[in-house]
Amino acid sequence: MILSNVSTYSVEDVAKTLGTPPWQQLYMPLKWDDTEKMVKRIEDAGCPVLVWTVDLLAGRNTPTMTRFARQDTRNCGACHTTGADASRGESAAAAAVLPIFRPMYDGLEGRYNPPDATWATFDRLKKLTRMKVMLKGIDGGEDAQLAVQHGVDGLIVSNHGGRALETLRPTIDCLPEVVDAVRGRVPVFLDGGVRHGADIYKALASGARGVGIGRPYIWGLSAFGQAGVERVLEILRAELTLTMKQMGTPAIKDITAARVVRA
Repeated sequence: MILSNVSTYSVEDVAKTLGTPPWQQLYMPLKWDDTEKMVKRIEDAGCPVLVWTVDLLAGRNTPTMTRFARQDTRNCGACHTTGADASRGESAAAAAVLPIFRPMYDGLEGRYNPPDATWATFDRLKKLTRMKVMLKGIDGGEDAQLAVQHGVDGLIVSNHGGRALETLRPTIDCLPEVVDAVRGRVPVFLDGGVRHGADIYKALASGARGVGIGRPYIWGLSAFGQAGVERVLEILRAELTLTMKQMGTPAIKDITAARVVRA
């Protein structure tokens, strides 16, 4: 499990409920001293892996998403609250108007994604922590090679769900190039576009060690809460198992590039 840095629950709370610290995703704060504080907090929580998202550092250009934004201008904040928390001095009445909060940024300035980040920034981050450090948002062979040269512990091929730049290649098309560039030196994962167990199969056959599930689990959560999330995962596992049987690959290790053909 990779926990978002902008989750409405802290890594400490999630680790306690989960029974084990998750991997922690990082939107790097603009100020380096804030980054140091946040990384120390994540490390103190026992997280084994830090996943720095780098595909939004330059900002966004998503006109289509903007056109699909809701037209209803009424304030819907009352439907998206944290709820009253006595430990934070909140009353039930105040909870109705409080905005969503991001506990991982408590005590920090709050802004993140430094646009001037470079590979030197990554080097600095690696030296800052004992955790393994992965990069999320690497979509080309050149950057993958550079990441390995700078000591990355793993890569996640991702285009932020198409919400960074709308004309980027699908992640499944980027994956083989990244895998070829890495040459097995670090694990590569795929994130984005996974909607069916067959998508997972294709990613594994193309060299991914695993995949990330984003929108599907949110749909399940929105519809049926925890049971919806569990059901989404059950469906994906069943579809993957069925695909593996149909392809004559009874084990994950049997899924190789020979099992897929690019149209």
